[in-house]
Amino acid sequence: QVQLVESGGGLVQPGGSLRLSCVASGSIFSLNGMGWYRQAPGNERELVAIIASGGTTVYGDSVKGRFTMSRDNAKNTVYLQMNSLKPEDTAVYYCSARQVYWGKGTLVTVSS
Repeated sequence: QVQLVESGGGLVQPGGSLRLSCVASGSIFSLNGMGWYRQAPGNERELVAIIASGGTTVYGDSVKGRFTMSRDNAKNTVYLQMNSLKPEDTAVYYCSARQVYWGKGTLVTVSS
């Protein structure tokens, strides 16, 4: 079993920044396969960023150049640095391990 706990969401103005964190515990042997997803009201869950099996990071088209996913292997933690936020980035952001285990999500609201 793997437990995932996200934090760092909140209300931010357009153009602002937030950093999300996801701490993994349990039977987590590698941070490869960890990813961030988001779901806005009325929309399907979509990929934001994922650490692929080879260790490279893949980003969704809508966040390329604005969001950066990073990792701290020693802390079993992945981060999502979100810059130049737009109202359309408003969503619940979920951390996932290999799309098998999911956190409860953290709400990000971008509004003036």
